Amino acid sequence: MTSMTAKDGAGPQGGPFRSSVMQIEPQWIDYNGHLNMAYYNVMFDRAIDQLWLELGIGPGYMKERNGSTFTVECHVRYLREIQLGDPVQVHVWLLGGDEKRLHTFEELRHATEGWISATSENMTIHIDMTTRKTAPFPPDIRERIQTITNAHSSAPRPEGIGRSVGMPAKR
Repeated sequence: MTSMTAKDGAGPQGGPFRSSVMQIEPQWIDYNGHLNMAYYNVMFDRAIDQLWLELGIGPGYMKERNGSTFTVECHVRYLREIQLGDPVQVHVWLLGGDEKRLHTFEELRHATEGWISATSENMTIHIDMTTRKTAPFPPDIRERIQTITNAHSSAPRPEGIGRSVGMPAKR
């Protein structure tokens, strides 16, 4: 269950899309006693799949219209440990899109306490699955993308968009 509506593409008060609440699975806990880094991406991906359903580009879209999306770039920041038993929810901003690309930013949050455990910024491309090459989104999908992008642009921007990996400058 999500708090986003298909009508306006935004969460409560015009905020980001909010995924359903997810639980950490026991096999995802590593020898350090916290969520292994790979499974952050699993939860981010599950949340994106929920948003894609709202956009009309989920599994049915692939079957009926031979279109899908592939992630081509991802930047994850691990900010606070998350552990077995912690309920989590992903907040997703659709920051931008054009005829072939989507730019998203996600925050993995503790679902009851609200703190941020990790963020993920992604660039996704639209693929014609017949040729397995990039292709423009159909006009109806492009319109939905623009509607949600507009709704999300009115929400406050989360910290961390556009960050890159690098050593701090020496003083």
